Amino acid sequence: MSDTLLYFLITFGAFAGMEFVAWFAHKYIMHGFLWSWHEDHHKPHEKDGFFEKNDLFFIVFAIPSATCYMLGGLYEGYFPLLFVGIGISIYGLTYFLIHDVYIHRRFKWFKQLDNTYSKGILRAHGAHHAKTTKEDCESFGLLIVGRQYFQKRKKGARR
Repeated sequence: MSDTLLYFLITFGAFAGMEFVAWFAHKYIMHGFLWSWHEDHHKPHEKDGFFEKNDLFFIVFAIPSATCYMLGGLYEGYFPLLFVGIGISIYGLTYFLIHDVYIHRRFKWFKQLDNTYSKGILRAHGAHHAKTTKEDCESFGLLIVGRQYFQKRKKGARR
């Protein structure tokens, strides 16, 4: 296997793995012992200003990525970790663009997308935000969500 292919696979694997890390962190950490940071994200009408405490999670998720960049770039034998850091960074950028820009419209950079996948992501996130408490939420993923969110709604049906 060529080095280029190996580094691509490491990058893609780290990116894909981050969806599961993010799901786990969202379900068990954000809706668990760090609810105090995440709560204002579920109650946007109560926040003051542009930033949320929830934005601290961007820093938390940047730490392993930055660590991988440093170890992979500075120490011989750890070079593959650079590509783990790149995969984590690409996931972070994807998360920011989909979650903060597209779903929550914190930046008005692009308009509503009209395809089955984007509608399913919006429905799943809407179902998650239907609760303003840390208990009994559903759909903790971002890119991978349940099949039910991709089905067309029946006329007059509400979630």
